[in-house]
Amino acid sequence: MRIESDNILETIHMIEEDCLDIRTVTMGISLLDCADKDIDRSCEKIYKKITTKAKDLVKVAKDISREYGIPIINQRVSVTPIALLQSVSGGDCVKYAKTLDKAGKEIGINFIGGYSALVQKGMTQGDRELIMSIPQALKETDIVCSSVNIGSTKAGINMDAVKVMGQIVRECAEVTKDNNCFGAAKLVVFCNAVEDNPFMAGAFHGVSEPDCVINVGVSGPGVVRAALQKLGEHASMDD
Repeated sequence: MRIESDNILETIHMIEEDCLDIRTVTMGISLLDCADKDIDRSCEKIYKKITTKAKDLVKVAKDISREYGIPIINQRVSVTPIALLQSVSGGDCVKYAKTLDKAGKEIGINFIGGYSALVQKGMTQGDRELIMSIPQALKETDIVCSSVNIGSTKAGINMDAVKVMGQIVRECAEVTKDNNCFGAAKLVVFCNAVEDNPFMAGAFHGVSEPDCVINVGVSGPGVVRAALQKLGEHASMDD
């Protein structure tokens, strides 16, 4: 692709004046084919798939950033809700979290999301096991993010899940109190979660998505701030 001088100047203007940057490049990876009745084999499959599919994610993002002169702040990965795999394998669910953490660190990303459960209509045994393991999982990992969807407009609100998640959020903060309660910051509780969400900390790879996909998030706050500054402090709401 040929880049004209006008494109270069426009890009420079957008970066310097409009505070444009790429907030994140997030690779979504399906782990459905990693499900196994043996949790250790499942974890091995997960580690191999993530470190294979996303091995060049950070490098390519940095290369693109240098080539086009646009800052790319974060590189991340989202995976299939782990509760689906837990329902197959059973066992110590924290093993999944540690595997995600290890794989994410190996490829050099900032965060990995998908330690998640979708329980808006009810909880399976796998969902319940994952939810109860969240505090320990977030305490013992560094870059793993977790999310739970507890309601939807169509299904209503799962009040059992509301009660449990209230306790889980508090416990996440308590077990990470020596780290500014960071565990709670890596946990999102949703109503009306979208089918696929690449945005941390509530990221998970939707089951209807392809095996592997790239999501690009453009930073909004800086652009909005630049637009408001141009209006001036006396601008009306109509402006």
